[in-house]
Amino acid sequence: MAESAELILDGKSITLPVIEGTEHEKAFDIGKLRDQTGYVTLDSGYKNTGATKSAITFLDGEEGILRYRGYPIEQLAEKSSFLEVAYLLIYGALPTQAELAHFSGQITKHTLVHEDMRKIFDGFPSATHPMAILSSLICALTGFYPQSVSPDLSPEEMELNIIRLLAKMPTIAAWTYKNNMGHPLNYPRNDMDYCANFLYMMFSFPTEKYDINPVVVSALNKLLILHADHEQNCSTSTVRLVGSANASLYGSVSAGINALWGPLHGGANQEVIEMLEAIEADGGDTSKFIAKAKDKNDSFRLMGFGHRVYKNFDPRAKIIKVAADEVLQALGMQDSPLLKIAQELEQAALTDQYFIDRKLYPNVDFYSGIIYKALGIPTEMFTVMFALGRLPGWIAQWKEMRENKEPIGRPRQIYTGELERDYVGIDAR
Repeated sequence: MAESAELILDGKSITLPVIEGTEHEKAFDIGKLRDQTGYVTLDSGYKNTGATKSAITFLDGEEGILRYRGYPIEQLAEKSSFLEVAYLLIYGALPTQAELAHFSGQITKHTLVHEDMRKIFDGFPSATHPMAILSSLICALTGFYPQSVSPDLSPEEMELNIIRLLAKMPTIAAWTYKNNMGHPLNYPRNDMDYCANFLYMMFSFPTEKYDINPVVVSALNKLLILHADHEQNCSTSTVRLVGSANASLYGSVSAGINALWGPLHGGANQEVIEMLEAIEADGGDTSKFIAKAKDKNDSFRLMGFGHRVYKNFDPRAKIIKVAADEVLQALGMQDSPLLKIAQELEQAALTDQYFIDRKLYPNVDFYSGIIYKALGIPTEMFTVMFALGRLPGWIAQWKEMRENKEPIGRPRQIYTGELERDYVGIDAR
């Protein structure tokens, strides 16, 4: 007999079916609750509410587990390329060699953006945040490809929109950086892979040869893989909610970019660097700031330690720590003052009982911020890098939602405003 729960309201019994996922997660199905009782549930922030069924990512925060389509993140980061992982997330299986070659080739074919995009760049004030530019230009793709807004896309049309977005996002992101710096824009090169091409568009100049550092390429590849999806977080849920209205892929991802822009979501690695720089400016005494972090009456907080979801450790952090060490060594930055501060904070978090008891271990944002800083990426571009990595997950979630024909999202509320009252003319108020 199927498992169920019983809810008793006003002496009346309501049966709530129990849904169990493949990893034995369980949920009460309240889909008919309002029809049967007139009640809704209240769950601020949706922290206990499953809004969908998904076969894309499994996350167990208590055990420190992250898997894409069943594959442990540790294996993917070690053995896969970012485009391999993108294919896995979007289509559900690791590609064969022929499938990956075709997928990569299609993306390479579509990396150029329309020249009119350059005119849009010129319209932004010089102080515009890169995430504002990125979200605007991704949404603007609907103008260049108007058929993308159709709610009745054929599989071939959907595929083309996915390829275009994966291909053009690095170009738009790199141009956002170049435009912000006042540098000439670089066009993509078809003889480079996804990560190397992005680094070339970001950092090369037409006046000199640019040498690709394989250690940096490898680190970027790992960073993008580690950020590729993270279950139903704020930006991913935004993509699905906007997409549930039959909004286009470009419009839905643009909305996800804006959600990621929020400092409570995608700005954590930027906050890490700003914290390290503040400690350095204060004299570099990490023991002082560790003591401040322990003082419950002090407003100071260590950024990049602990995680809202992971109650033990962030499995991504162990992977990216190794990459961070390799990058800093390759770039000759292992003796930088900022790195010394980071290492002292890291050591304290791993050995000090105060942090151990509270499970405040360094997370992926702590190490990713250090890598981006080492590469010379401005802090306000960090969230753009996050968006570039998260893109395959957003696409996969949008595609899954569309293919499952999920209904338009429509949360309920508990009204706490005024009771009915009569309108009073302005002269009598």
